[in-house]
Order: sequence, then C-alpha cells, then structure tokens
Amino acid sequence: MTRAELEHAIRAACDIAKDTAVVVFGSQAILGQYPDAPAGLRQSVEVDLMPATYPERADWIDGAIGERSRFHDLHGFYVHGLNVEAATLPPGWRSRAVEVVPFGSENTKGICVEAHDLAASKLAAFRDKDREFVATLLRQRLIGAQKLLARIRSLPVEDALKSRLTTWVRVTAQGLG
Repeated sequence: MTRAELEHAIRAACDIAKDTAVVVFGSQAILGQYPDAPAGLRQSVEVDLMPATYPERADWIDGAIGERSRFHDLHGFYVHGLNVEAATLPPGWRSRAVEVVPFGSENTKGICVEAHDLAASKLAAFRDKDREFVATLLRQRLIGAQKLLARIRSLPVEDALKSRLTTWVRVTAQGLG
C-alpha cells in the first residue's frame, strides 16, 4: 500500500460514513507518520479504520469498500471498517496520533495511530506477522526500543503478557545491535 492509497481509503471511508474523520489503527497507520515507509511495512492490502464521529457506521464502510467489494477489485486494496476497541492501544494514544489530510480534500482527515503506539498494539496481538512488523520498525529505527517498552508497560493487558512483550522487545533490540 502507498500513502496515496491510504489517502484514497480515508476519503472514501469518510464519504461512505458521512463523517469528516476516520481513525486508522491497523498496520497501514504507519503511513501517517512515515509516508515513505519501507516496503516491508506496506505489504497489507487492507486499511483498518473507524469513523471518528459515528463509529457505528463502520459496517457501512465494510459493506461498501471492504474485502471482495468492487472497490477491492478495482483498486487492489480494501477498507475494513472496525471499532478501534478491536485494537489494544496504550492510554493517551489519541493525543499522539498523526493527522493525514488527503490530497485534494479539505473536509476529511485520517487520524493515524503513532508508530510506538501502533507497535505496542501489534505486539499485544503477538501474531507472527505483527512481530515481524515491529522488528522491521526497530531495525529501520522508525521506533525506539525504550519508548516502545514504556508504551508496553502502559497497555491495558495482564502483567504476564507485558512481561512476555518486554522480553521480546529487549531480545529483538539486542539482536539488531
């Protein structure tokens, strides 16, 4: 996915939900902070987002431009309308989010989760693809291990998971030198 495709997804989702903003919280939120993110971070063909004012309209988005829709067939990517509560985010994430105003649009914006918050959220899921995503962020020095560890400590998850994630980040960061 490219930044232009993310902007297209934001415009389309705002139009469908009749909202002026959407919260982007899946992996492609990285394009908010890093428009030219490395290819390894842009492999997903889906954008996870939620209408900012009308979260109950997420289903509208999913139905209109979701997976296997005409939009998906035409553009090669799709938009997954979800509630942001589907992600485990650190407290205060909203104040650190990066706003994206799509080119040619004055009335819509995407509120993209900041890279460290995104990494902490991805690790909370602890899937292979999420660990690889975070390892790439660390390897490319787009996030710092210490700031990531602080975000992990603040996650609303059990202490055992925090401990597991902390260990993973330390071992991974050490391996990167």
